[in-house]
Amino acid sequence: MRSNESEDVPQQERKLVTAEEWFAGGQRVPYDPGSGRLLTEGGAAATPGALRVFERVAAAGQHPDSVWLTLLPGFPDGSYGWAQVDRLLGDELGPRLYVEPVGQGESDKPRDYPYSTVERADLVEALWRYHGVRRTVVVTFDYTSLALLELLRRQLERPTSPDTARPTIEAAFMVNGGLFADAHTHPWQGTPLLRTPLGALGMSRAQRSPRVFAASMMQARLYSPSYRPTPEELAEMGSAITRRDGAAFLHNAAGFVKEHRRQAQRWDLAAIARDLDGTVALYVGGSDEDPYEHRQIPATRQRVPQAEVLTFPGGHLTTSEHPDLLAAAIRDIAARHGVATAATING
Repeated sequence: MRSNESEDVPQQERKLVTAEEWFAGGQRVPYDPGSGRLLTEGGAAATPGALRVFERVAAAGQHPDSVWLTLLPGFPDGSYGWAQVDRLLGDELGPRLYVEPVGQGESDKPRDYPYSTVERADLVEALWRYHGVRRTVVVTFDYTSLALLELLRRQLERPTSPDTARPTIEAAFMVNGGLFADAHTHPWQGTPLLRTPLGALGMSRAQRSPRVFAASMMQARLYSPSYRPTPEELAEMGSAITRRDGAAFLHNAAGFVKEHRRQAQRWDLAAIARDLDGTVALYVGGSDEDPYEHRQIPATRQRVPQAEVLTFPGGHLTTSEHPDLLAAAIRDIAARHGVATAATING
């Protein structure tokens, strides 16, 4: 176990990466959720139901056998939640891929779409194929831990699968996410409320009103009591979440805890770790102050003793409260498992 201490950079002195800056650094690519593949522009025009999904790639153009760093985002802020961490990771670590699920950020937000953990895992695999990823270290925040658990299950099932093009996951670092279906502790102001008709109404109002949006985020208990997000932070989060009428996603996709309970056996970290038998290095991060997933940490220590546990101060949004500590942990894990920097490649 390792406990992290913040560098305590004054909040008002932190450089804030804006939503516009974050999304300007990536691209929207055509994607067919039916086949689980990215498309050419011509293919997109000829494919009913084709969508556009946002991705962001850093430090690309390295050797084909490079170990990629894949970063999967959280709920509710999507890939923009990684923006402050990414700035601290620098320009050289990689190649690294940021995935934006359908419904979040600059990805399309279709109505009546079957939002699920499985479709998010399909998108990750589609992007891996598109970029020729052969080996990867995967970092997840919040609800995409479930997509990673599904991807690890698929890796275990690979010998009986005709698809041999999937890359190998070398290591997994899951931060503030659901790992055991019986250990979720989401407060009612969060996903339980969002799933209700009242939650849908609230998100409709939040889409139209920055004031209502900010109040909703504070009510959801995403931050520790001692942390006060600045108006600028809340405004940029709002810009990321409400893009393309995106607040409705928070209601449409808030059922992932219930989905986890339905798939409790398949998406159980202890069972997956047992079956992996040490072939994938496992790291779990969390905080005792996180009202959403704090029980996952003692459960991991008890049920998956081979996993390395890292504890962070603050509340659920470690990406906002302590991006420095999270970036340092990611850099350390990435270096252990072969994710290179320009200096190591050129040295």
